[in-house]
Amino acid sequence: MEHIGVNSIPLVLIIASFTGAVSAWQAAYQLKGIAPLSFLGSATSRAIITELGPVLTAIVIAGRVGASIAAELGSMKVTEQIDALETMGINPVAYLATPRFFSSIVMMPILVIFANSIAIIGAYFISNFFLGVSFNVFFESVRRFFAIGDFIFGLIKGLMFGGLTSLIGCHIGFRTEGGAEGVGLSTIRSFVLSSATILIFDYILWTLLF
Repeated sequence: MEHIGVNSIPLVLIIASFTGAVSAWQAAYQLKGIAPLSFLGSATSRAIITELGPVLTAIVIAGRVGASIAAELGSMKVTEQIDALETMGINPVAYLATPRFFSSIVMMPILVIFANSIAIIGAYFISNFFLGVSFNVFFESVRRFFAIGDFIFGLIKGLMFGGLTSLIGCHIGFRTEGGAEGVGLSTIRSFVLSSATILIFDYILWTLLF
């Protein structure tokens, strides 16, 4: 949990800050000539909570954590450490994969909440300093259009994406072959497959829940 959650905070902080900033500029461009900028808070917060926060955080975690899980387990596989565990009567899945899986599904929603908060703050700073939207106007718009269902939907996404990332990393790690070269390939494969799966399941969740 420390490796997946706490150690990922600096990276998530940077990504979320610029995500919020970009979403504010993009929302202002979309609202231009259609609606007043007083709706900027609601436009950015809903996009962040339901889509940008969970998905971008999950992709960052897939690159940082999913790949490291595949590398760790892949190294153990090619050096026959996993075979040694089986020889001692220890189930490698229960001993190695289960803690990583449960840590991921616990920490990912927490990281998503953190990313959402930072991104909304980043959107506010851009709205205030560059677009002239005051604190009261921005956050009143956020409060007025905030829906608890959107928040829960984002947490469900985070939980599922965290589970998928850890499962893919563990699966690829356990199937690693070919020494050091195989470990490198497994690391790349884990990130690519996790990222693609996150985007696919993002679409599936939108289809099922909305």
